Amino acid sequence: MPLSFTEIPSERPLTPLLDTVTSPAALRTLDGQALERLADELRAYLLYATGQTGGHFGAGLGVIELTIALHHVFDTPEDRLVWDVGHQTYPHKILTGRREEILQVRRAGGVAGFPKRSESPYDTFGVGHSSTSISAALGMALAAHLRGEPRRAIAVIGDGAMTAGMAFEALNHSAHLDLDLLVVLNDNQMSISRNVGGLSTYFSKLWSSRFYNLVREGGKRLLKAFPSTSTLVRKTEELMKALVAPGIVFEELGFTYIGPIDGHNLPLLVTTLNNLKQVTGPVLLHVATVKGKGFLPAEADPIGYHALTKIEPAGAPPPKRPARPKFQDLFGAWLCDMAERDSRLVGITPAMTEGSGMVEFARRFPDRFHDVAIAEQHAVTLAAGLACERMKPVVAIYSTFLQRAYDQLIHDVALQNLDVLFAIDRAGLVGEDGPTHAGSFDLSYLRCIPNLLVMAPADENETRRLLCTGFLHEGPAAVRYPRGSGSGVAVEPGLEPLPVGLGRRLRAGTGIAILNFGALLPAALEAAAALDASVADMRFVKPLDAGLIDALAAEHRLLVTLEENVVAGGAGAGVAEYLASAAATPHLLQLGLPDRFVDHNSRAAQLAAVGLDAAGIRDAIAARAARLGLPLPGGQVNDASGHAG
Repeated sequence: MPLSFTEIPSERPLTPLLDTVTSPAALRTLDGQALERLADELRAYLLYATGQTGGHFGAGLGVIELTIALHHVFDTPEDRLVWDVGHQTYPHKILTGRREEILQVRRAGGVAGFPKRSESPYDTFGVGHSSTSISAALGMALAAHLRGEPRRAIAVIGDGAMTAGMAFEALNHSAHLDLDLLVVLNDNQMSISRNVGGLSTYFSKLWSSRFYNLVREGGKRLLKAFPSTSTLVRKTEELMKALVAPGIVFEELGFTYIGPIDGHNLPLLVTTLNNLKQVTGPVLLHVATVKGKGFLPAEADPIGYHALTKIEPAGAPPPKRPARPKFQDLFGAWLCDMAERDSRLVGITPAMTEGSGMVEFARRFPDRFHDVAIAEQHAVTLAAGLACERMKPVVAIYSTFLQRAYDQLIHDVALQNLDVLFAIDRAGLVGEDGPTHAGSFDLSYLRCIPNLLVMAPADENETRRLLCTGFLHEGPAAVRYPRGSGSGVAVEPGLEPLPVGLGRRLRAGTGIAILNFGALLPAALEAAAALDASVADMRFVKPLDAGLIDALAAEHRLLVTLEENVVAGGAGAGVAEYLASAAATPHLLQLGLPDRFVDHNSRAAQLAAVGLDAAGIRDAIAARAARLGLPLPGGQVNDASGHAG
């Protein structure tokens, strides 16, 4: 029975056995009792390590025994072990030579919070988005088959990730190829939000499906005793399976189905996995686990303990909590207010109820709230269908996850010019979650779509006003806003829209004008004050405020576009295209994210690293001004080398 904890250890626990496991090869030398002792030590160390750094928490605790069993039975990394999403891989990282490095997880220069191929040969596939593991593992199994190599491929996927269509596409193809592939379904009845949908309900019933197991075992004994039993007996067994079998879906897809078994019974896991090594073809092992297993508060509140913030040492002052609301909370409040006014509003999210700020809306308007599980494509086309019937759907989705529904966005919504509002959270850099979760590309991939209104609010109040603008606009619209809190601008309680396509001037300067798109406005204003530059809050990426651009181009020699999106194809590119079409001749500097993926760090450090903090913006503009010979404050003029003269 796994050890249980009620508090996060403040001091590093003694882990004499874990300290000897520097790789899975050492793990494979341990017997059953030692493996169970290792599980207790690993659970204690994971609690301590996550308390030191913060990070994903509950999922890892739930797969301690499974992780040990997989590395004990299979010859990793020669056998390819592919994890889905990756929230649960801290134990995997600890057991694969990164025990000390996990103390710097998600920090600058430290290990990533997700599997990363460049980090370790044991991380066979980089992940961050859900439902990719079966496809990737199948590709690895196919490569081994084509090369005549005997290695195994194992995919570990959660019941939440199994709700996505991509997982079933991979299952279907797996059965067609009939290769040796093991899929481990980790069923903890959770994703981040609680799972929803028919498949989730189906999985929930498995926990009480003892009757089927009795029928199945009885049927097997009967058939063994009487090999020539009549067709009637066999058909009776098949009928009973169809009525109560937990694995009938997977067996019909062509998998050998085993389970469900207790995912915290380490001896049972080891025995079962050893047996399954002898089974050919696609196999699905259904494992029942508890998210947060071994830490009682997490078992009681798996949503609240999905991730953990750093635990401050005893006696340290409590961390300052920002009084400012998060953008997701601003959206949630707006959604409820607008739903009160307009009964046509329907809220949709793909498994991000809490993260998108929709908990209160779900409580107050349950008939108009739809969490469709990890099914981004379905979420967008569901909204399109609603819009066809004159409803007003609002799709709350993270920028990085909207990428997964790009065809539906174009084909099902924009092409038909349907009235759908996309509330796009986590736009721009997202800090410690790193490049898999960063919203670095949405302005680029949205701006090129016909019929789509694209907005980038600069602050909290503008976010609310532009949400109103997008909702009242007839046609598809998108509002993108960042993770975390804003600068503290007071939010007006009304539901008034802003004029479509109009920005605003915020600061008058000379020579240089900064055209800001989005939440980098405070940094833009700080840089502008040092350079005596003008600042415009553009608000709209599409359509651009052509009149404002014309006026700024006529009054300034250098226009600087600023956005928390890649420069390639972003808002600045739109300004460049407009200036070229208008035959305007000011110099243009486009500032945004570089043409590379930005590694995990705090969001502030990420912005500084790519030159999008106030100092970086100021220095980039000053360097360009030097090349142009533009005057700087105090009457100085930069020479071509960038030095004041």
